[in-house]
Amino acid sequence: MLKELLVTLAQGLVEDKEAVRVTVDAPNDEGTTVYHLSVAEEDMGRVIGKQGRIAKALRVVMRAAAVRVGEKVMVEID
Repeated sequence: MLKELLVTLAQGLVEDKEAVRVTVDAPNDEGTTVYHLSVAEEDMGRVIGKQGRIAKALRVVMRAAAVRVGEKVMVEID
């Protein structure tokens, strides 16, 4: 569910929707699952935003959704 949420959010931001990829690592020792978001090089600025504001907002939304399902997540933009 969280992976689909991240893909949907990212596809809404970028031009090349086919290039959006999300990989998920297994939970680490602290129980945190890491989601790796990768987009096309020319769309990187759209996902990060000015001073990282969009990236921060993506992380906040993902953390809020994870709390609702009892998980801890971290989003990395590659």
